[in-house]
Amino acid sequence: MKLELNDKIIETDEQGFLCDLDKWSEAFASEIARQDNIELFVDHWELIWYFRDYFEQQQKNPTMHTIVRSLGRMKGEHFHNQKAYEKHIYKLFPTDPIHELCKLAGLPMPPPDT
Repeated sequence: MKLELNDKIIETDEQGFLCDLDKWSEAFASEIARQDNIELFVDHWELIWYFRDYFEQQQKNPTMHTIVRSLGRMKGEHFHNQKAYEKHIYKLFPTDPIHELCKLAGLPMPPPDT
């Protein structure tokens, strides 16, 4: 599929994942979110940037376990309970948080078991 953003053509696969990871931009994430009926707020963007940073450092996508273990502790007393933070993530991305976050962050499609 081809997506036109800021007078540039960005190629994605059938599910909206970038074909060239270097073509990612916030405009791309915003457009994909719009297509997927997700309104992006600060918590969404924090997770998108976390995914991008994690991938850059680890060369792999984070898992839900990784997110709730590392980010849940940083979000304050309310999220010390990992299940509470996981529920928060599912409120932000109700269908499949890891899949959606990888797509919005311009990362490869995650394996089925993450």
